[in-house]
Amino acid sequence: MSSPSLRKKNPAPAPEEKGRAGVAHKILIVEDEPDLLEAVFFALKKEGMRPLKAADGESGLRLAKEESPDLVLLDLMLPGVDGLEVCRRLRGDEATAQIPIVMVTAKAEETDAVIGLGVGADDYLKKPFGLKELVARVKAVLRRASEAPDPAPKAIRIEELEVDPARHEVRLRGEVITCTATEMRLLLHLVRNRGRVYTRGQLLERAVGSDVIVVERNIDVHVASLRRKLGDYGNRIVTVRGVGYKFAERA
Repeated sequence: MSSPSLRKKNPAPAPEEKGRAGVAHKILIVEDEPDLLEAVFFALKKEGMRPLKAADGESGLRLAKEESPDLVLLDLMLPGVDGLEVCRRLRGDEATAQIPIVMVTAKAEETDAVIGLGVGADDYLKKPFGLKELVARVKAVLRRASEAPDPAPKAIRIEELEVDPARHEVRLRGEVITCTATEMRLLLHLVRNRGRVYTRGQLLERAVGSDVIVVERNIDVHVASLRRKLGDYGNRIVTVRGVGYKFAERA
């Protein structure tokens, strides 16, 4: 009598990473390298996320508007519309302006990464990277984006500048200034504690998070972007040489 065949049990699928309304996080991957695109797709799917694929910038922009993903994983070097331009367009469109963006660069120079931050990316990752590192980075950015707001957040008004955490809005003379989630956290921390000096490391932890490994120069890029957006009020973000930054009580 032959022995019954042994069947291998399939491993249980990973629990879904929940996003808005209890639905699995939807991640848009914009990457033109087919092998890497597939590897990242399956790594995120294995973690219980709902990955979407785009092989070029135009497709990425279209899917971002159609699908409203919880996060965009965006390659810097893309055919046609490159990653920097995709990032600019996403940030310039009200429908996609608040979607977290993690930019991926194949170049070794740090400059390319900080340019991405300057045009609105929330974080960056350099190739080559491990899939575990990528998943950890994506989860960290999603976690920051979904952090519960203050129980009773109040708008902070400084003369003609208003920072409203409840609406996630910055207004200057009544006009809304579009800020990334990271810029908003950074500005809110500075205006709430105006007059007090913070080191780059302290601001990095407050605005970006201690669970993400990034360079302190990132804060300089975010500060430069905020100064540009805030016009004459940008001068209120003062560099304290050898220490860091503060938001001045008065111009």
